[in-house]
Amino acid sequence: MLRKFAYNRIFRTTGMLLLFLLILLFPASKEYSLEEESVKKTSLNTNYREIFLIDKDNYVARTKVNISASNDVDMAKKLSELLIIDGKYEQKLPNGFKAIIPSDTKINDVKIENDSITIDFSRDFLELNESNGQKAIEALTYNLTSINNIKYVYIKVDNKMLEVIPGSTKTINMPLTRQKGVNKSFEVTSYKDTNLTTVYFVNKNTSGYYYVPVTKINNDNRDKIKIIIDELTSSHIYETNLMSFLNYNTKLINYDLNDNVLTLNFNEFLFDDADQKSILEEVIYSISLSVRDNYDVSEVIFTVDGKEITKSVIKNIE
Repeated sequence: MLRKFAYNRIFRTTGMLLLFLLILLFPASKEYSLEEESVKKTSLNTNYREIFLIDKDNYVARTKVNISASNDVDMAKKLSELLIIDGKYEQKLPNGFKAIIPSDTKINDVKIENDSITIDFSRDFLELNESNGQKAIEALTYNLTSINNIKYVYIKVDNKMLEVIPGSTKTINMPLTRQKGVNKSFEVTSYKDTNLTTVYFVNKNTSGYYYVPVTKINNDNRDKIKIIIDELTSSHIYETNLMSFLNYNTKLINYDLNDNVLTLNFNEFLFDDADQKSILEEVIYSISLSVRDNYDVSEVIFTVDGKEITKSVIKNIE
């Protein structure tokens, strides 16, 4: 009787170990969501959401803050106020990030109409110098277009449309969109037939990794996805402090855009671990965020030699 009981326990234990090994050997395909990555609910019903601030290297950079709002206008005000130096939300800024808009600046008004938003600042906004003025405009554009369905941004100062970058004579053409670029890098041989492609690199501070968009302006007329992958595989270091975790041997074999879904087919060097068939999260998000800023798609599917490995759902952050 005791021997039979012991055998049963051995069989059950062995069966559980075999099941555990099978799970390790054949992991389920993971679906990544840009919304899930940047919007998380806590027990206090506070939202961690995407925001663009100025990092330690003076880049407009993507990070997350815990913030909530009752409507889109309220969210637009809070996302803009986070950029005001010594503002009332200063304590929410993550370590290594800073605001940029002059401290006395007030938000006079915010209006949303369809896919456009107009924000009106006090004259203190004009105290920005040329370099900070450009970065403030880029950060505002990215923050306000992170609100659901917003594509176009208009900036006013005391109810008058902003016509030049503060501290300069450079004109601004409204509306502002993400397609006009951020953290621009010029590599042009001719100002005719220029192409703008935004690529997300990785940077690091004491809190971990975060993403920095860089708009490459050049005369490369290839499809943007080819430029994105080439940029992310060309070097592990960009301008000494921005990184890419995409293996330089990675090749984009082919790709297909169909029904708002972009399918990317790579060789096996996309894997961080070929045995586990795993891809680094930083690689998934660098590519997915870059696609989001260059293509109007809802999903990116990652395949290796034609076999689907994972997918990333692209949504506006709410």
